[in-house]
Amino acid sequence: MQKTAALHRPPIHLAERIDQLSTKRQEIIRPILEHPRDYVLLSVRALAKKLGTDPATIVRIVHGVGFANYKQFQRHLHELSLAFATSLDTMPQSESSGGPDAQARDSVFRDLKNLQGLKNALDPARLGALAKKLYAARRIVFLGGDLAAVLVDYLGYQLNLLGLPVSVATSPGAATHTVRSLTRHDVVVAITFRRGLRQTVEATQQAREHGAYSVGITDTYASPLARTCHEVFIASIDSVYFGASYTAPIALANAILTAVGEFRRSRTMEIVRELAEEQRKGSRWYNN
Repeated sequence: MQKTAALHRPPIHLAERIDQLSTKRQEIIRPILEHPRDYVLLSVRALAKKLGTDPATIVRIVHGVGFANYKQFQRHLHELSLAFATSLDTMPQSESSGGPDAQARDSVFRDLKNLQGLKNALDPARLGALAKKLYAARRIVFLGGDLAAVLVDYLGYQLNLLGLPVSVATSPGAATHTVRSLTRHDVVVAITFRRGLRQTVEATQQAREHGAYSVGITDTYASPLARTCHEVFIASIDSVYFGASYTAPIALANAILTAVGEFRRSRTMEIVRELAEEQRKGSRWYNN
């Protein structure tokens, strides 16, 4: 998994490398990076023709900004196209011949594809290592805003059941204040997708500056979390409707919870027995 991650990550100082190119070459590459979806499927010859230059120049530019070859650059464009996708990009531009019924079916198929991608890429050993870090942490902080707050609350709620020292921050103010007191004895789990929500990325950066171990959950290695966090887990949010699909991220969250629960199984079972008693007889449950 680590080897795959390295192949997909862009050069660390990509922006600096672009600034070192000649003005003419900067003018050639910037439209590609600003509108990656328009170029990602083009061969080097087709790309050169579209930009009014020659293939050799494109290859020299690609090497100049730190990519080993054009295929690696294309993979980066693919990641960028995911990171900068909008609701307009994800929703089909023409009406399906099958109407809403066909699109609903296609939505399920896309979710299955996202789950398959997660299954193929996920290294279970990394989940076990993460569970160990969470149990050893003085504090565990989950960061996420907007729709990702749903995942943050979900993970925080479940781990709180196990008695872990969990904090959840879903607003800019809460994120800023929560990470301020973190140290190297703490773990931050940041969740944000596509370009990355500013409050989440900046709070994660601040947490890492304070020494906290940072874990990112996102959908692309072009995410700023991939450059900020010690490690990242990738789960696609591709969809065929106007929003993002959280099927794969929820499955990833469940895998993390499973690893944590099994890491100290005897302790988990003690808590589960107490939960079972409350679930059978607790006053918050409706009785017929």
